[in-house]
Amino acid sequence: MNVHVYAAINTVSRSLRHARNETHNHALSDVDRQTTLWPLQNVEPDHYAILGLDRKCTGEQVRAAYRILAKRFHPDVNNGSAESIARTQELNAAYEILNDPSEREAYDQAREIRRNTPKPSGRSAGTIERNIAKEVHLRIEDFLRGTSLDIKVNDSGNPDGQELYTLVIPPETAPGTRFRVPRTGAYKGGFVIVRTKAMPGFRFKVRGSDLRCDLKIPTKLATQGGSQTLPGATGSTIRVQIPAGIARGDVVTVPGEGLPKPRGGRGDLIVRIQYQPEVRITRSSRH
Repeated sequence: MNVHVYAAINTVSRSLRHARNETHNHALSDVDRQTTLWPLQNVEPDHYAILGLDRKCTGEQVRAAYRILAKRFHPDVNNGSAESIARTQELNAAYEILNDPSEREAYDQAREIRRNTPKPSGRSAGTIERNIAKEVHLRIEDFLRGTSLDIKVNDSGNPDGQELYTLVIPPETAPGTRFRVPRTGAYKGGFVIVRTKAMPGFRFKVRGSDLRCDLKIPTKLATQGGSQTLPGATGSTIRVQIPAGIARGDVVTVPGEGLPKPRGGRGDLIVRIQYQPEVRITRSSRH
């Protein structure tokens, strides 16, 4: 087992306590176009410390540490204690971010910016309290074609009443992108920070910038090879090349047919092949 995983087991309690106590009272960056940066919040856990890993850890080390720690702190083996539930939630949140390459990249960028941003003081400190963070789940096609959203803010502390804003999601937006919508009126100077996430679809599953789906093909096609079409995320037709002798459960990758990536380009479409093997049953000549 990798030495990083042993380190995670031996130091996890200390790391978790440190992660829960770490606070970040940093001001928002002035770079509005940095929409993919990780949350601009008052308190941000250290996901690496929660898993007992460092920033140079590999994806396999993240998965291995999570499996061990999730089993150790699972509520079912800790009599459902409040601490085990809290730790399990921390582990799940850390794994969700660090196991996704695009989410991890955005998280690392934001951590770097916070380290280089001076702590707010005096009047500027009040800006943080004016910010509101909200996640929105979009359809897969919305990330590709773009869409517009209506935002309504009902804040009892706002003497101007309800706030109404429109957010335009441009085409080719990557999942995880964050938009900062400036607030007006009494809360001018604050932002509604909207983070986009992909809504689970009927045909496709989202994994970072990749899309995954199943494709059922005839047995003859699996044996001889050929091509099969399927509808893409935007309704366009995608042709999938099937190699001869492919087995059930094998995957075929269609490059560039996934979702947009944070730094340009698109992910892949990962197609899992399914078919029903031919079975013939006849009466035996033997008695």
